[in-house]
Amino acid sequence: MASNKQHVVPEARDALDRFKMETANEVGVSLKAGYNGDITAKQAGSIGGQMVKKMIEAYERGLK
Repeated sequence: MASNKQHVVPEARDALDRFKMETANEVGVSLKAGYNGDITAKQAGSIGGQMVKKMIEAYERGLK
């Protein structure tokens, strides 16, 4: 299993960061590049939850 320092697909990092920023904007959470330890767990959860929802929807569209 990869550690936190190693990324399985390093090229995907930028795309995931853009996706995270876009999703945060959609749910009304202001993120900055880099560390965002000042946001609440609720805000972080809303970003992550929305990201998962969008990924599942994209996957399901690909199955059709």
